[in-house]
Amino acid sequence: MANRKYDHFGVMIDMSRNSVMSVDALKRYLPLLKKMGYNTVMLYTEDTYEVDGEPYFGYMRGRYSKAEMKEIDAYAASLGIEMIPCMQTLAHLNATIRWGTFPIDCDDILLVDDPRTYELIDHMFATLSECFTSRLIHIGMDEAHMLGRGAFLDRHGYEKASSIIKRHLAKVEEIAAKYGYKCLMWSDMFFRTWNWGAYYAKKTELPKEIVESVSPNVIPVYWDYYHENESEYDDMISNHKQLSKETWFAGGAWCWEGVTPMNGATLKYMLPALRACAKNHVKNIFMTMWGDNGGECSHFSQLPSLFYLAEYAKGNEDETKIKEKFRQKFGVDFDDFMFLDAANLLDGVVGTENPAKYMLFSDYFNDYLDYTVNPAEEEKYAKYAQRLRECTKKYRKYAYLFDTQAKLCDALAIKYALGYKTRKAYEAGDKETLRALAENEYKEVQKRVRLFHAAFEKQWFTDNKTCGFDVQDLRIGGLLQRTESCRKRLLGYVNGKIPAIEELEEKLLPFGKRKEGEPILINQVHKISTTNVF
Repeated sequence: MANRKYDHFGVMIDMSRNSVMSVDALKRYLPLLKKMGYNTVMLYTEDTYEVDGEPYFGYMRGRYSKAEMKEIDAYAASLGIEMIPCMQTLAHLNATIRWGTFPIDCDDILLVDDPRTYELIDHMFATLSECFTSRLIHIGMDEAHMLGRGAFLDRHGYEKASSIIKRHLAKVEEIAAKYGYKCLMWSDMFFRTWNWGAYYAKKTELPKEIVESVSPNVIPVYWDYYHENESEYDDMISNHKQLSKETWFAGGAWCWEGVTPMNGATLKYMLPALRACAKNHVKNIFMTMWGDNGGECSHFSQLPSLFYLAEYAKGNEDETKIKEKFRQKFGVDFDDFMFLDAANLLDGVVGTENPAKYMLFSDYFNDYLDYTVNPAEEEKYAKYAQRLRECTKKYRKYAYLFDTQAKLCDALAIKYALGYKTRKAYEAGDKETLRALAENEYKEVQKRVRLFHAAFEKQWFTDNKTCGFDVQDLRIGGLLQRTESCRKRLLGYVNGKIPAIEELEEKLLPFGKRKEGEPILINQVHKISTTNVF
């Protein structure tokens, strides 16, 4: 891939899923991005920024103050980085709708055509325009799947989503122009309205009314983190060129499936994307760094994949040279840094499966996820923990990242198969094994989970504002309490105080379309930890 210059080559950092990076952490992070060759940064803020006239917007969420946003923007500019503000002007406002201060259609979607909606959006633009110097702004507007099917339907009757979004976009665009902005917008809603709700499509001719609905003052952003084949990216870029010749591409630096990064998955899916972008002359690219379900992963843990992508985009495809250059710039062996991914790589296959998260929070009795356990893989966690501890000693600057993963692997060395072993012993009527598990493994795993919590807490407070870690306290605290509760019930059973453990009387059924013992992807803790209503 020949060396070529991009107008914008950047990242979008999610600040809306509990982890809001502190100003100090950003001042450590932005120079690293600049050193790698990134010239653009977006802070994805759904409600985590101060808005004049909207006191409940971002209330108790660790939002950035106006002073902080100005400080971040000025610091980025001093490095030669353009800081592009990000907002949501249609959906994805679920964290702030609880206060009832603006009208909602349904789910997390603003009520289109209501004057209060546009008053709120105007306040957003007014505040951000004061704090950021860039006159580009990302207005979101993605994944509004139920647009027009709630309060809008009650008030106005049925209207096609495509016409609703066209009218709403025109109003948002008018407000943006008032403050001198040109808008970036996620493109999926230009596809879902005619493509049966789906985004990705093979190369095709887009409906005329869709093409005509895209204003020349709006730049569509094609986002895609999932495909392995260059041709699939080619098709979607071709489709987007019908919408606008200015289309931007947003890839994904995988970090949103738990505390463990997925640098390998980033390279697996993004290298073909970069090849397609180069071939199709896409001049503006950024990598999203989402924080789904809690913002658990440190963005510093993604440095190796971000560096690799930056080098690849410059035309350097020599992996040996990339790794050596990384070592020179960061003082860390590339493969050691990539080993932060290890907790999810039990089967050795790089993908997006996340057993490190779901087997940490999987229940011992309501253990439907034990169908995915391969007991032969359990011993790998102890070996992973040992190598990670060695890296903790070698790399002082990033020791806290390696320590968090080492402590996680220590916990998983027991926790990963503990529910599986419990069920097998129960089904075999082996009370002595159950007693041994209750008196040993169930106690030890509590100690190790507490050590993981302490390391994770240190990582969080090193990188982020304090708001948001309460969710981790509740989750991990719940895990500890559940572990002790199950331990006591096991002892009650083996001591004859209770006749049975009702949950374990129910046979384990296949889960999903995977074979028994194969890892899966499941990220929502409330679904992982229980089969009951949470």
